[in-house]
Amino acid sequence: MGAPALVMLALGLWGLDRGGMWRDEAVSLQVGRRTVPQIWHLLHDVDAVHGLYYLLLHAVLAVHPGEVALRLPSVCAAAGTAALVAALGTRLARPRVGLWAGLLYAVTPMAGHYAQEGRSYALVAAGATAATLLFVRGVGGGAWWPYGLVLGLTCWLHEFAVLLLLAHAGSLALARAGRRVWRGWWCAAGAVVLALVPMVVVSRGQAAQVAWLRAPTAETAERLLRGFLGPTDEVFWVCLGLAVAGLAGLVGRRGEVTCAGVGLPVVVVPPVVLMLASQVSPLYVDRYVLYALSGAPLLVAGGAEWVAGVVGRLRPGGRPRRSPLLLPPCLTLTGVLALALSFLHQFPLLQKDRDPGRRPDDLAAVSRVAARELGPGDPVLYLPVPMRNVALTYPGAFRGTRDVALVAGAGASGTLYGREAGAGEVRRRLAGVDRVWVVADRRVLAGSWVPRDPVERAKAAVLRQEFVARSEEVRGGVTVRLYVRPVSAPPAPPPPPRRPERW
Repeated sequence: MGAPALVMLALGLWGLDRGGMWRDEAVSLQVGRRTVPQIWHLLHDVDAVHGLYYLLLHAVLAVHPGEVALRLPSVCAAAGTAALVAALGTRLARPRVGLWAGLLYAVTPMAGHYAQEGRSYALVAAGATAATLLFVRGVGGGAWWPYGLVLGLTCWLHEFAVLLLLAHAGSLALARAGRRVWRGWWCAAGAVVLALVPMVVVSRGQAAQVAWLRAPTAETAERLLRGFLGPTDEVFWVCLGLAVAGLAGLVGRRGEVTCAGVGLPVVVVPPVVLMLASQVSPLYVDRYVLYALSGAPLLVAGGAEWVAGVVGRLRPGGRPRRSPLLLPPCLTLTGVLALALSFLHQFPLLQKDRDPGRRPDDLAAVSRVAARELGPGDPVLYLPVPMRNVALTYPGAFRGTRDVALVAGAGASGTLYGREAGAGEVRRRLAGVDRVWVVADRRVLAGSWVPRDPVERAKAAVLRQEFVARSEEVRGGVTVRLYVRPVSAPPAPPPPPRRPERW
């Protein structure tokens, strides 16, 4: 268990200070730096699903409010998850299967990506994997209350972790568990659901936050599968073949869960249920089911063990023998070397992932443009309002500028980005300026996305009708553009008086 944790920790710390945050990380930073009453005020209207994470982050950032400290909880959680995957493989099969599974989790690019992200998803994965280990112990005769407690807390980090209950029910069905086990699990599952009810009620009222999501497609499912097994073709097909081989051990003795019997439901059930539900009401994003990734290494490592067993029993004439090449130490080392080759093959992907430009946007790059172009007293307009996230995260670049539309700051108003004036007031304020810097979503300025909010539509309309663009710089999906009011041509002089004609 120690080796996978150390490998994941090393990969997580490598390039942790990327020198830039994307929009969701920036939200984590600026909310985590608020006071506890301000965070509580915010959760009444938005981001309740991340409330527990923000409070945990508040304690971390109180020590050092920076990008590295923001991401350290995710790095530690990812290292813990690798160790827990190894513990699951050891308990469900044998130590070498646990070692392979833990190392495979550690070198998977998807795990490394979220290990370096200042959001709650790596912590959710750690909590879900810990709950799965406690579930296995419960099936084996252990107490069920630790399972319910850990999974309940994990669901408060992100409510979609509750889908893990369905995966564990599937494992119990495959194990043909007895009534006593089912009864204990039902009691724990009921407690988790009851504890989550307040979160569900509040988050339903904040559903507008995910209105941008679209229904997942077959390509979405394929992309997630490649994320779980390996994004490159060579690694993907080998891992897929081993995972299929691992299904040979799907059902074991009555009442006992197997490596495949736990791994398959974990990796399949939560994503599939969320994708199907999203056909009616879109809710799916791959990071919401990151915790399902822990099932894939169990399947692959279990399949590798099955293949090794088959190869070790083969000899001419069909009689089994113990091959010197497949003695336990050599076999373990062979698996580790195969994982090292997988890591080296995917190393360029891991290296590119440390580039801030690989995220949806790079707010640090936008702030550098603003620091270079904007001066004291310059009016600034954010279109739409989430673009103010740049100034909230990197305030030094916007020091001395004048926020045209702002009425109340983010912390004081209990909002993520501050409260702006109404559409009429914004028009009046823009009427008093001859030039304005606009920090905007590139799609809005290009006309490919029209915001529904009347204030945002008013901003776009005034810029289009009363100003002309003079210069701009684009960083990812964000545009920093200068708008100036056109100077009307001076009126033409009146024609000279006509001289009277002579008779």
